[in-house]
Amino acid sequence: MAYKYIASAWKRPEASYVKELMQQRVITWRRQLAIIRVEKPTRLDRARNLGYKAKQGYIVVRARVRRGGLRKPRPRSGRRQKRMGVEKYKPAKSLRLIAEERAARKFPNLEVLNSYWVWQDGRYKWFEVIMVDKTLLPDLQIGKGRGRAFRGLTSAGKNVRGLRS
Repeated sequence: MAYKYIASAWKRPEASYVKELMQQRVITWRRQLAIIRVEKPTRLDRARNLGYKAKQGYIVVRARVRRGGLRKPRPRSGRRQKRMGVEKYKPAKSLRLIAEERAARKFPNLEVLNSYWVWQDGRYKWFEVIMVDKTLLPDLQIGKGRGRAFRGLTSAGKNVRGLRS
Protein backbone atom coordinates (compact mmCIF):
# COMPACT_ATOMS: atom_id res chain seq x y z
CA MET A 1 0.00 0.00 0.00
CA ALA A 2 2.85 2.38 0.76
CA TYR A 3 4.25 1.95 -2.76
CA LYS A 4 1.04 3.38 -4.20
CA TYR A 5 1.50 6.60 -2.20
CA ILE A 6 5.17 6.87 -3.15
CA ALA A 7 4.30 6.37 -6.83
CA SER A 8 1.52 8.96 -6.78
CA ALA A 9 3.82 11.51 -5.09
CA TRP A 10 6.52 10.97 -7.74
CA LYS A 11 4.01 11.14 -10.59
CA ARG A 12 3.59 14.89 -9.95
CA PRO A 13 6.64 15.97 -7.91
CA GLU A 14 5.88 19.69 -8.08
CA ALA A 15 2.45 19.15 -6.49
CA SER A 16 3.62 16.89 -3.65
CA TYR A 17 6.24 16.84 -0.91
CA VAL A 18 8.81 15.45 -3.35
CA LYS A 19 9.85 18.82 -4.83
CA GLU A 20 11.00 20.39 -1.54
CA LEU A 21 12.68 17.18 -0.44
CA MET A 22 14.60 16.78 -3.69
CA GLN A 23 15.66 20.43 -3.86
CA GLN A 24 17.38 19.93 -0.51
CA ARG A 25 19.01 16.65 -1.58
CA VAL A 26 20.25 17.97 -4.92
CA ILE A 27 22.36 20.59 -3.11
CA THR A 28 24.51 17.78 -1.69
CA TRP A 29 24.28 15.63 -4.84
CA ARG A 30 25.91 18.37 -6.94
CA ARG A 31 29.04 18.19 -4.78
CA GLN A 32 29.26 14.40 -4.94
CA LEU A 33 30.97 12.31 -7.59
CA ALA A 34 29.23 11.78 -10.94
CA ILE A 35 28.73 8.06 -10.26
CA ILE A 36 28.21 7.04 -6.67
CA ARG A 37 26.83 3.95 -4.97
CA VAL A 38 23.80 4.60 -2.76
CA GLU A 39 22.53 2.51 0.15
CA LYS A 40 18.84 2.59 -0.73
CA PRO A 41 16.91 3.61 -3.85
CA THR A 42 15.48 7.13 -3.80
CA ARG A 43 12.30 5.87 -5.48
CA LEU A 44 11.64 2.53 -3.85
CA ASP A 45 8.42 1.86 -5.78
CA ARG A 46 10.14 2.39 -9.16
CA ALA A 47 13.20 0.34 -8.22
CA ARG A 48 11.07 -2.59 -7.05
CA ASN A 49 9.01 -2.35 -10.22
CA LEU A 50 12.16 -2.62 -12.34
CA GLY A 51 13.55 -5.68 -10.55
CA TYR A 52 15.41 -4.38 -7.49
CA LYS A 53 15.40 -6.60 -4.42
CA ALA A 54 16.76 -5.65 -1.01
CA LYS A 55 19.20 -8.54 -0.81
CA GLN A 56 22.86 -9.28 -1.36
CA GLY A 57 24.09 -8.82 -4.90
CA TYR A 58 21.74 -5.97 -5.81
CA ILE A 59 23.14 -2.46 -5.61
CA VAL A 60 21.88 0.96 -6.68
CA VAL A 61 24.17 3.52 -8.30
CA ARG A 62 23.28 7.18 -8.81
CA ALA A 63 24.68 8.59 -12.05
CA ARG A 64 24.83 12.27 -12.93
CA VAL A 65 24.83 13.23 -16.61
CA ARG A 66 25.30 16.67 -18.12
CA ARG A 67 22.19 17.91 -19.91
CA GLY A 68 22.09 19.41 -23.37
CA GLY A 69 22.70 18.50 -26.99
CA LEU A 70 25.84 18.30 -29.08
CA ARG A 71 26.85 21.86 -29.85
CA LYS A 72 30.00 21.37 -31.90
CA PRO A 73 32.92 23.79 -32.19
CA ARG A 74 32.74 25.90 -35.35
CA PRO A 75 35.19 24.77 -38.05
CA ARG A 76 38.13 27.13 -38.54
CA SER A 77 38.65 26.63 -42.25
CA GLY A 78 36.11 27.61 -44.91
CA ARG A 79 32.79 25.93 -45.48
CA ARG A 80 29.41 27.22 -46.49
CA GLN A 81 26.99 27.68 -43.62
CA LYS A 82 24.89 24.64 -44.45
CA ARG A 83 27.91 22.31 -44.12
CA MET A 84 29.34 23.82 -40.93
CA GLY A 85 27.68 21.23 -38.72
CA VAL A 86 27.47 23.35 -35.58
CA GLU A 87 23.79 23.48 -34.58
CA LYS A 88 20.93 20.97 -34.63
CA TYR A 89 23.01 17.90 -33.80
CA LYS A 90 21.32 15.39 -31.55
CA PRO A 91 23.00 12.55 -29.66
CA ALA A 92 22.06 9.09 -30.89
CA LYS A 93 21.71 7.83 -27.30
CA SER A 94 19.48 9.04 -24.52
CA LEU A 95 21.03 10.50 -21.39
CA ARG A 96 19.59 7.55 -19.47
CA LEU A 97 21.52 5.07 -21.64
CA ILE A 98 24.69 7.16 -21.23
CA ALA A 99 24.20 7.01 -17.45
CA GLU A 100 23.80 3.21 -17.59
CA GLU A 101 26.97 2.81 -19.67
CA ARG A 102 29.02 5.00 -17.32
CA ALA A 103 27.80 3.02 -14.32
CA ALA A 104 28.68 -0.24 -16.11
CA ARG A 105 32.22 1.02 -16.77
CA LYS A 106 32.68 2.10 -13.16
CA PHE A 107 31.53 -1.28 -11.76
CA PRO A 108 32.86 -3.92 -14.21
CA ASN A 109 31.96 -6.84 -11.93
CA LEU A 110 28.26 -5.86 -11.97
CA GLU A 111 25.62 -6.03 -14.68
CA VAL A 112 23.08 -3.28 -15.39
CA LEU A 113 19.55 -4.49 -14.78
CA ASN A 114 17.59 -1.28 -15.36
CA SER A 115 17.49 2.42 -14.53
CA TYR A 116 15.08 5.25 -13.80
CA TRP A 117 15.03 9.04 -13.67
CA VAL A 118 15.44 10.61 -10.24
CA TRP A 119 15.79 14.38 -10.67
CA GLN A 120 17.06 17.12 -12.95
CA ASP A 121 18.06 20.74 -12.73
CA GLY A 122 19.30 23.22 -15.32
CA ARG A 123 22.65 21.52 -15.77
CA TYR A 124 22.38 17.86 -14.76
CA LYS A 125 20.07 14.87 -14.88
CA TRP A 126 20.33 12.18 -12.22
CA PHE A 127 19.44 8.55 -12.85
CA GLU A 128 19.58 5.59 -10.50
CA VAL A 129 20.92 2.43 -12.10
CA ILE A 130 20.03 -0.95 -10.60
CA MET A 131 23.01 -3.29 -10.85
CA VAL A 132 23.31 -6.98 -10.12
CA ASP A 133 26.29 -9.11 -9.16
CA LYS A 134 27.33 -11.31 -12.09
CA THR A 135 27.30 -14.40 -9.86
CA LEU A 136 23.50 -14.03 -9.65
CA LEU A 137 23.13 -13.98 -13.43
CA PRO A 138 22.16 -17.63 -14.01
CA ASP A 139 19.22 -16.93 -11.69
CA LEU A 140 18.19 -13.98 -13.89
CA GLN A 141 18.91 -15.54 -17.32
CA ILE A 142 21.03 -12.57 -18.40
CA GLY A 143 23.71 -13.45 -20.95
CA LYS A 144 27.40 -13.25 -20.20
CA GLY A 145 30.06 -11.45 -22.25
CA ARG A 146 30.02 -7.72 -22.87
CA GLY A 147 27.57 -5.88 -20.65
CA ARG A 148 23.87 -5.51 -21.33
CA ALA A 149 24.12 -1.70 -21.31
CA PHE A 150 26.62 -1.69 -24.18
CA ARG A 151 24.66 -4.18 -26.28
CA GLY A 152 21.40 -2.24 -25.99
CA LEU A 153 19.61 -4.92 -23.96
CA THR A 154 18.39 -2.72 -21.12
CA SER A 155 15.09 -0.87 -21.37
CA ALA A 156 16.79 2.41 -22.37
CA GLY A 157 18.86 0.54 -24.97
CA LYS A 158 15.77 -1.02 -26.53
CA ASN A 159 14.16 2.43 -26.74
CA VAL A 160 17.19 3.79 -28.62
CA ARG A 161 17.16 0.79 -30.98
CA GLY A 162 13.49 1.42 -31.81
CA LEU A 163 12.22 -1.88 -30.39
CA ARG A 164 9.32 -0.25 -28.54
CA SER A 165 6.22 0.33 -30.60
